[in-house]
Amino acid sequence: MSQNLKSVQEYFDEAGPTDVTSLFADWKALIDRMATKVADRFDLVRDPSTDALESFTSENGPSGSVRGYTGPEVDWMIHSHMENAALGFVNVHLTIWLGPQVRVPHFGMALGAFPQGWLFLDSVPRSNLMTDTDSFDKYYGPLNDEWEQFQADNDFIEPFVSRSAFVRASLSPTAFCFMAPGDQRTTDAVTELAERHLDRWLAWVDEAERVPVEEQAALAAEDELTRRNIAERDPANEMGDRFFGPEMTQQLIRALWGGDRVLPRPHLR
Repeated sequence: MSQNLKSVQEYFDEAGPTDVTSLFADWKALIDRMATKVADRFDLVRDPSTDALESFTSENGPSGSVRGYTGPEVDWMIHSHMENAALGFVNVHLTIWLGPQVRVPHFGMALGAFPQGWLFLDSVPRSNLMTDTDSFDKYYGPLNDEWEQFQADNDFIEPFVSRSAFVRASLSPTAFCFMAPGDQRTTDAVTELAERHLDRWLAWVDEAERVPVEEQAALAAEDELTRRNIAERDPANEMGDRFFGPEMTQQLIRALWGGDRVLPRPHLR
């Protein structure tokens, strides 16, 4: 277990320069396909606050793009990538935070390399699952067998255990968070897992019951606070400071949670 208790920065520094351009292309292609499927389902509008982040670079080589969207059913969606693939670092995001009209878990996914392949995939909880057993039984309990089977079927993956207690607290009981070699079998396994989960999540949204209007404001406030805390407390923000500098990193963090958003949040209804 001790070898897992390293930070992203430590893995990256210990490996030395490693070209992961091919893995970055695979990760970005997968996220782009999934984002297209999401855009086909939801009415989304690009928030002007992220226009300036369509393409950004740093003097020493890293580059990226952050696109933020909102809509009648989606509070905040991020479709982004940041990379210094020639040296071994990649981070690609698709996160979808729903409006307060439903209680379906949010969709959280990040793919990376440092330089090992890395996956985070989760149904981000919107309640305390120890007391909200209805949500647990509907969205988490039924996924436990799949969670176990995926680990058993893919012995080349290795759990990634964050040293951050806050990060560990943010994960649901069926979150996937692991490292694996950046090869085709990893790409194939992650692609199948992620696309299956996205299809299931979209079905959850379609089938969800409405949240009573009088409960929506509190849910919306809790969602935004959760999103902000996750973005601001991510220990990997140190990599942003390294590649893009503190000022740009803070702008990127605000983009991830919608701190500079221009368009309104979904109306309560």
